Amino acid sequence: MSTPALITDSHCHLDFPQFDGELPDLLARAADRGVHRMVTICTKLKSEPTVRALAEAHAPIFYAAGTHPMSVAEEPMATLEELIKLAAHPKFVGIGETGLDYHYTAESAEAQQQSLRIHIAAARETGLPLIIHARDADDDMARILTEEHGRGAYSCVMHCFSSSAELARAALDLGFYLSMSGIAAFPKSQELRDIFAAAPVDRILVETDSPYLAPPPNRGKRNEPAFVSDTAKVGAQVFGMDYPDFARQVEMNFERLFSKVTQWQS
Repeated sequence: MSTPALITDSHCHLDFPQFDGELPDLLARAADRGVHRMVTICTKLKSEPTVRALAEAHAPIFYAAGTHPMSVAEEPMATLEELIKLAAHPKFVGIGETGLDYHYTAESAEAQQQSLRIHIAAARETGLPLIIHARDADDDMARILTEEHGRGAYSCVMHCFSSSAELARAALDLGFYLSMSGIAAFPKSQELRDIFAAAPVDRILVETDSPYLAPPPNRGKRNEPAFVSDTAKVGAQVFGMDYPDFARQVEMNFERLFSKVTQWQS
């Protein structure tokens, strides 16, 4: 039996209740598919101790923290000092997820924008990558990312990218990365796959966003890190590459952006 190509799930939510009591089996299934690392994302800062504990207890798990835009209205506004302090942990590798979501929570747009700018400042200050959630807010997202980049460079990944070609181009022009989730593997997502195909392959990451958005052949089921390899196989097709070559490229991309991961491992 051949050894599967190594790959990283760059965005998942292992603290969510869908995974209660399952973590050892989940990690074993991931390892069987070559998924040797994962970044679990804290979406509310009050949950940071729980997420941190997962990373401390399991070598393959790293973490990031921020206030999700859909939670901004109900959570205390994150502060720059708070995010910088959290970032001192050796397995804390990214700022967010943060961003803008006008699909469900447009009424909090102003507060979301304020929160986004605070998280950008933290990414700039710490040197850690910003993790962006964007939905139905392309114009404001492109404007704020560009304005803030003009005030000082920072790195960024557009997580679970499923927005417009225009936002993709704006992000790529700033040197940012686009992350493929299970959405990119759905049969009806050819337009999205075309957006990815137009991007440089050295700016692509893969993720599950589990427990959500499982790619085929598990669409409609609970997602988990092992399934990132299914999305990556579609990514390999999009870029006309053999799967092991695409996996190696995506690993290089991940380690370039999330460089703190390799610092910790070394």
